[in-house]
Amino acid sequence: MADLTPNSSFSLTLRLQIPNRVGMLASVTQAIAINGGNLGQIDLIEQTRKESTRDITVDAASTEHAETIVQAIKALPDITVLNVYDRTFNLHRGGKISITSRIPLKSVSDLAMAYTPGVGRICNAIAQKPEEVYNLTIKQNTVAIVTDGSAVLGLGNLGPAAALPVMEGKAMLFKEFAGIDAFPICLATQDTDEIVRTVKNLAPVFGGINLEDIAAPRCFEIEQRLRKELDIPVFHDDQHGTAIVTLAALFNALKLVHKTIAEIRIVINGAGAAGVAIARLLKKAGAEKIWMCDSKGIISTSRTDLTEEKREFVVKAQGTLAGAMQGADVFIGVSVPGVLTPEMVQSMGKDPIVFAMANPIPEIQPELVNKYVAVIATGRSDYPNQINNVLAFPGVFRGALDCRSQTITTTMYLEAASAIASLVKPSDLDREHIIPSVFDERVVTAVAAAVQRAAREEGIARN
Repeated sequence: MADLTPNSSFSLTLRLQIPNRVGMLASVTQAIAINGGNLGQIDLIEQTRKESTRDITVDAASTEHAETIVQAIKALPDITVLNVYDRTFNLHRGGKISITSRIPLKSVSDLAMAYTPGVGRICNAIAQKPEEVYNLTIKQNTVAIVTDGSAVLGLGNLGPAAALPVMEGKAMLFKEFAGIDAFPICLATQDTDEIVRTVKNLAPVFGGINLEDIAAPRCFEIEQRLRKELDIPVFHDDQHGTAIVTLAALFNALKLVHKTIAEIRIVINGAGAAGVAIARLLKKAGAEKIWMCDSKGIISTSRTDLTEEKREFVVKAQGTLAGAMQGADVFIGVSVPGVLTPEMVQSMGKDPIVFAMANPIPEIQPELVNKYVAVIATGRSDYPNQINNVLAFPGVFRGALDCRSQTITTTMYLEAASAIASLVKPSDLDREHIIPSVFDERVVTAVAAAVQRAAREEGIARN
């Protein structure tokens, strides 16, 4: 099902030359409205007695929709389209991150201390006492964002170069939300052994490794091996970041419907990295009835086509997603757009909870089932209850780096989820507010504190 809602990812700025006559600007705004665009800011660039030059921002729903709006404006008499800027492309032009020096170099003595010959004393200090690398270099606050480009967003195997814009964006989020310096590492290989070997060779620079957009099932082995062979935190965000925030949202949704996690039956659609990680964490949190579905239906004991990870969640039931949904309490979608129908949702149990998290288009549009559900959440920012990994990974790494944890554990995930959920006060909890905003400044602090507490209790904090 296509989503026709205009949004900022398809945002344009049109520079127009408009005669200074009554109704001319109105004809432009009317053309935008008639063609389904969402009008944004209007800026006056230049004005003479005869005409004005204005920049008009418009949100569209797709590239094709944007072109329709542009053509409609070009067709208006006496309106000249001077230029059209794709705001998303402009934002990415030249890249989104840069490296800057923390210390000014303004004299010969500055240079002598920061570089040769003074830097040699620092090298010797680290060689004699390797732990000093955390105090005397960027390692203490630096994370590598590692991908092979094999599962970029929901777009598929695009390769390392096409994955780079996502990794740059991730680096921005680390810096903006947690003050962590992160750098994209996009590898020109999709061989498991080579990825593990390369990350191990890069590890001396970094205090932590964030794996990103690596396809299942290889992502499971890569993370497992790196955790075993490195003494710094390794975290696959597509798995565990998604699982943490999903669990946090579920904790609060269950409070609204007065159900416990042990009594409910949960249907998870999507058995890739995110689906498996969510299922594993829900089990650790006390869920006892999880039915997982993939593109072939329920992960059943009768199937012979299952990966090792899928076999963890086999049930005796057989059939399709539609069959699994009958009487279910919770639906969690980490799959593809449009697979859930209103009829399936109506077949669920009393006060159903639906988390339709396929991005950018969810498994079902919320407006189709709002009246049938107790709670609905998506991965999108333009609907209530956005389940967004940025609520988890900056705080998880902030906590792990600050206590110099050797690894990241399931206990940390559970504590992080509880911390996120606790930020929604009981008086504020309602069907459209089960999770804090990604811009809530308390989130990173709360998650980092929870992670550090768990690390100390488990004896893996070195600081």
